[in-house]
Amino acid sequence: MAQVIITPDAFLDHWQSHRRLTRRVIEAFPEDQLFTYSVGGMRPFSGLALEMIHMARPGIQGFATRQWEGLGSHDRASNPSTKQALLDLWDDTTRLIDTVWPQIPEGRFQETDKIFNAYEGPVYGGLLYLVDNEIHHRGQGYVYLRSLGIEPPAFWDRR
Repeated sequence: MAQVIITPDAFLDHWQSHRRLTRRVIEAFPEDQLFTYSVGGMRPFSGLALEMIHMARPGIQGFATRQWEGLGSHDRASNPSTKQALLDLWDDTTRLIDTVWPQIPEGRFQETDKIFNAYEGPVYGGLLYLVDNEIHHRGQGYVYLRSLGIEPPAFWDRR
């Protein structure tokens, strides 16, 4: 068995701490700018946040059940059009992650899987990708906020 450097509970706490910080970035946007403002041709931050949601929801299910939906297979018609609706969907996704996480079988993180029916690799690598993707897009949100003259939340404060 591989040596463990982080427990599943510690990883979940790490992931959720990033999600708490990203939620505060969503909150920092003015309502109109959240859905329209972009820099250099990048998507508005609402689109970036929806990408995170649309990866986390089927991702947590696939990690737990070994049954994967392809990326983009979710119902885009349910995309929120207000900041509050986006925050509500974010919070619902957080609850889903907390509910499904304990159902991930022991040893599953070391298994190889075809994540989102597209990317073959270890399950822990897929989880790390979800966190890395969120950090990347949250960084874009920081650029947007600063260009709007808004001080973003401290990047290190993930409480």
